Parts: sequence; structure tokens; C-alpha cells
Amino acid sequence: MLQLNRPTNEINRDFPEGEQSSSQDVKFYVDIVRRQFPTVLAVAAAALILAIVYLFTAAPLFTSTASMVIDTRKLQLFQQQSVLGDVALDSATIETQLEILKSENVSLAVIRDLHLIDDQEFTGGGGGLVGSVIGSISKLFSAASASSEFQLTRQALGRFEAGRTVKRLGQTYVMEIGFTSRDPVKAGRIANAIADAYIVDQLEAKYQSTRRASVWLQDRIKELRAQASAAQRAVVDFKTANKIVDTGGRLMNEQQLAEVNSQLILAHASTAEARARLDRLNDILRQDIPDANIADALKNDTIVKLRAQYVDMASKESIWSMKYGSDHLAAVNLRRQMAEIKKNITDELKRIQESYKSDYDIAGTREESIKTSLNNVVSESQLTNQAQVQLRELESNAQSYQAMYDNFLQKYMESVQQQSFPITEARVITSASASLAKTYPKTFVVLAGGLLSGLLLGLGAALVRELTDNVFRTTSRVQEKLGASCVAIVPAIYGGQPSRKLFAVNKSPDGESLLRYVVDHPLSRFSEAIRSLKVSLDLYSIARENRVIAVTSTLPNEGKSTLSVNLAQLMAHGGARVVLVDADLRNPSLSRSLLPNAKIGLLEVIAQKARLEDAWTIDPETALAVLPAVVTAKLPHTNEILASKAMRELIAILRSQFDYVVLDLPPMAPVVDVRVTSSFVDSYVFVVEWGKTKMDVVMHNLRTAPAIHEKLLGVVLNKADTNLMSRYESYHGRYYYQKYYSRYGYVE
Repeated sequence: MLQLNRPTNEINRDFPEGEQSSSQDVKFYVDIVRRQFPTVLAVAAAALILAIVYLFTAAPLFTSTASMVIDTRKLQLFQQQSVLGDVALDSATIETQLEILKSENVSLAVIRDLHLIDDQEFTGGGGGLVGSVIGSISKLFSAASASSEFQLTRQALGRFEAGRTVKRLGQTYVMEIGFTSRDPVKAGRIANAIADAYIVDQLEAKYQSTRRASVWLQDRIKELRAQASAAQRAVVDFKTANKIVDTGGRLMNEQQLAEVNSQLILAHASTAEARARLDRLNDILRQDIPDANIADALKNDTIVKLRAQYVDMASKESIWSMKYGSDHLAAVNLRRQMAEIKKNITDELKRIQESYKSDYDIAGTREESIKTSLNNVVSESQLTNQAQVQLRELESNAQSYQAMYDNFLQKYMESVQQQSFPITEARVITSASASLAKTYPKTFVVLAGGLLSGLLLGLGAALVRELTDNVFRTTSRVQEKLGASCVAIVPAIYGGQPSRKLFAVNKSPDGESLLRYVVDHPLSRFSEAIRSLKVSLDLYSIARENRVIAVTSTLPNEGKSTLSVNLAQLMAHGGARVVLVDADLRNPSLSRSLLPNAKIGLLEVIAQKARLEDAWTIDPETALAVLPAVVTAKLPHTNEILASKAMRELIAILRSQFDYVVLDLPPMAPVVDVRVTSSFVDSYVFVVEWGKTKMDVVMHNLRTAPAIHEKLLGVVLNKADTNLMSRYESYHGRYYYQKYYSRYGYVE
């Protein structure tokens, strides 16, 4: 089958796949908007009108705003501290305060203080036309029983919460309280009342908390006083039992240990000194005659005198020995005296040695005595230290109870002060005032919202209509659903009134025959569409013989007969030998329109009751031969007639005598006649009414007739509305033809 349209993949082969897909998606939605533009415009206009009506009927509302801050400095009156402790202000704390502001306690307090249950705005109908209607309807249902005070309060609470707004300004500690009402003065008064009610609620909450804390503190102070006294008595009793005496901040055993330790150090030094003197004296005794330095060191007068005598005699002995010899009696006497003196010195030194030894023994004994005393004191100190561990625990316990008692006593005094001077961290920084301009409804916002919502709804409606539009309107849809080329789009012919279609009738309002339109208007768009079909036939003839052309459709009244006669007239007017055969034996409308007075036709020729030359009629202007079908009664087996051997022989005769044989076949859906003609038909032209014939019906009929589908030349979209076509395929629309064809006189 000849494909006249270039394949999509060949057309888009120069573009990357991603860009192609993206551009196709954009084009798809743009095409939807273009095709469904009236729907989008109508829905948007309706939404805009509703927005305007709402602006005229809605009651204006005014919003007043008050600002309140949670003061982080927490002003302390008389330097008092909170009994419950200061809680750091963080985001969670601020959010908690916002929820308290929105609580029913605060709202009910404002409703009660301002007597809002007596206000019609809170317990009656809403403002404006809509509010009045709703209020009237509510009164009809509630007239039977009067509303109780509780019901009025709950109703007022609902209206109150709907008009109240509470929010935090950024990351600050400032909270903005707003209220919306029909009365700007009332709105400001209620906003200020909310702030005051919140502050009063906070003060009351702190007073109640402080009062409960005071009662609890009184009981706790009594208990702590008894516990502190008992702990102090336990400390005193433990010191007495363990003989722990405190003198000037130090324990007595610690003081004794220090003194004994000092005495031991002095005794050790004395022992070392005595030992040193004794050792020195022993060294002197090992000498014959101690030198002068030792004598001076000992400071002994006897030894000094004896040594002086010894030295004097030694000098004399030396002189006498030199003068008279060592054996001289004087020298010998001198030496004997020297020995006596030496013996005396040694005896004196031994006496001193005994004295030093006695001193050394005394010092050692004293040192050992002090060491024994020190060991005793250390033992006692260790026992005392072990007792001090428990003592310190008792003292710590006593101090803790005393500190707790003092702290709770101070808190109790503060709670007493706070009951007299309650404070809160919240304070109003900006009071609400009457608003001069309405905050709702905002004209620009309502109009913009109405227009935007209308456009969105219109786009949604357009998409729904597009997705549910199960008809053929474009050549691409024909190729996609049927796998066949759309060889022509035949425009609908309009009469005097643009909205009235006149294609399905034989005469237009000005008397012109639609069956000869291609001859009467050769330069019209209708004729150009028929020529497009003729060109497709000629191109198809290049590949295979294409002389017997059958025109059919899915349903009746799709214009197949008008299309077939105009196609035949166009080919005949061009000089070809053409015969038009009305093969619709169930409803030969073509014969009734062209030759209403004919007596013989196709049936008589097939039955060999008449000659072919006598049955057809020649058009004097185009030389078109028309073989009608004269049916005087309903035929039950028309398919057998068309499938008969005589019918095939007749087509063979016509094929030999004419260049083209055009068959006007019945529609495929009501009857099966078309399916039996595939043996002698070269190609089929399938007529589909533009924007009316359902896709699934056409697809089903072609799917059940594969022989016809194989010989299908193409599909003709008939009765196309050129005004609407411009929104589907611009090059088929009125704009395209008027812009590019009217200059050449192609549009009448």
C-alpha cells in the first residue's frame, strides 16, 4: 500500500531523541490548548464571572492586629526569682505559648468578657448575600427549639476561632494576634482582648502554681528542719563517742603528731651530733700527741697545759741531746717527763671519751623514746582518721539538710512575695486599632484566583475532552489508529448561514447541486481535496493496476456517494473515460439523486435483462457514464448479487471499456456487501466523517475485513470544518487557505 506521508522517524531523524521527545510533548499540549481553546476560554470566563459575582455579594471583612512579646529579660520585681525556676526561652517554648494563645480557655474568656454570644456575627448568619441565605436556612431548622447557652457558646467559639489568627514573626519572640470581623472597631477590640486574656491567664496560672508551691514548701520546711536537727545531733554524738576534739580548726591528735614529729627530728640531730664527737675523739686517741687544732677543738685547759709542757720539754730535750748527747741524764729525765705528760694527756682524753660516750647513749635513748611516742600517736591518729570518714559523712549530711532547709525557707519567702506581686514575661508592644481598608475579599486576588482557577479548570476540561474525543480529526490520528494514509481532507460546504452544514443534502441553498460541486467550482477547496484523492489514485497506479476504485464508509450519511460522484466527474472532466456504478443495492441514494427516472440499471444488466449500453446514462458536460441501481423492493441477498460471476464479468467488461470504474458501495457496518467485492476491486477509498465517526467502530470494521484493508488506498476525512481544522492542523484550516490560496482565486 502506498504511503504518501513521510514516516515520523524519517522526519525527526536529525534531532536527538531527548529533544525530540521533549518537543513532541510540548507540541502535544500546545495542540490541545489550540484545539480546545473555546472550552478553555468559556470555563475561564465562567470562573471570572463567578469571582465578580462573589465580589459583589460577599460581605467585606476587616482585620486588626496586635503584637505581643515574650520578654527575655524577665523583669524581676524586688529582685525576686521564680519559685519554679527560670526556663530558657527556645523555639519549643514560643510554640507552646502560641498554642496557649489558641486554647479554648483564652477564647472563652474573651467571649465571656465581650458578651459575644449576644452578637449576631457570632451566633447568627454570616454577612453578605450568601451569609443571609445560610442564616435564613439555619433559622428554619433551629426554629423548633431555642438554642441553649452552651450551644450559643460553642457556635460563637467556632466563629471566633475561624476569625482569629496567631503567628510568630520570624525567629523573634514577638507574636502577632489578628482578628477578622465585619466591623473594624470590633476586630481591634477583640484582638486587644485576646492579648489581655492571655496575660491574665498567665498571671492566674503563675498565682495558682505559686500558691500550690507555698503549701508544699511549708510541709517540706517542717520536715527539713527536723532532719537537719537530727543530723547535727548525730555529728556531736559521734565526736563524743570517738573522742574527737577539735582545737582551732585542727584535731588534737593531729596537733600531737606534729609536736612529737618535731621532737623526734631534734633528738635525731642530737644523737648524730654526739656520735660525731665520739668518733672524733676516738680518732684523737689513735695519735701520740694531739695537735694544737684538736686541743683547741676540745677546749680542755688540762690538755692545753700538758701539751704546752710536752712541747717545751721536747724542745729542751732536743737542745740537750744535741749539746750533750741523747744519753745525757738531763735528756733522759726530760724524755721521762715527756712520757709522763703524754700518759696524762691520754688519760684525760679517755676521760673525755667516756663523757662523750655517755652523752651519745643518752641521746640514743631519748630518740628511741620519742620514736615510741610517735608510733603511739600515729596509731591513735589512724583510728581517728577512720572515724573521721564516717564523721565527714555525718557532717556532709548535716550540711546538706541545713542547706536544703535554708534554700526552701528562702523559696517560701519568695513565693509569699510572688503571691502579692505576680508578674508575667509577656507584654503588649502594639495595640490593635480599627483597620481602614478591608482585608477580605481582596479584589485583585479574587479576580486573579478566579481567572487562574478558570484557566486550570479549562485546561483540565480541555484535556478531558481531548482524551475522550474518540473521533478522527487529524491525518496523524488516521495513520496512528488505522495504519493507513489520509489521502484527502474534504471540507464541509456551508450555505448562507455559517453554522449550518449542507453537505448531506443534494442541493445547497442557492440551488447548486452538491453532486456536481467539483465541476461547478473547480478552484474551490472542495475540488482541491478531490484532486488530492485523484493524485493518490494516479500514484497508486504506478505500482499496480488501479482502475476499479470502490468508495465506501463505516456508517450511512458520511458522504461517500457525494464523494464518489465528484471523484468520477473530476476524472471524466479531465478527459478520462469513467463509469460510475451505484453498487449500493440496499440504499441506492446516488441513483435516486442523479437518475430518479431510470427504469433499468445494474440489476437488469447482471440478470441479462438489458444491455449495458442501454442501462448507463452519459453526462453531456463531462462525458461521465453513470450505471444506476433501480431497486423497486428490498433485496435480502444483495451480497450474493455482488459476489456473483455475472457481477465479476460486468466489472471485467467495464474495465476493458473505461479508464476508471468508480463503485459507490454500501457502508461496511450495517451490511456485509463490501467484503465480497475484494475479488474485482483494485483499491478502496474509505470515507470517514470528520469529527463524528467513532474510532473504535472504524477500527473494528477494518480489522474484520483484512482483504479490504490490504487494498485500502487511503482514508478520506469528509465534512471537515475548516474553522475547527485550524485548531487541529493549521495547514488544513481556513487561515491557511485564505492566506495563501485566496490571492490566486482558489477560494470562492
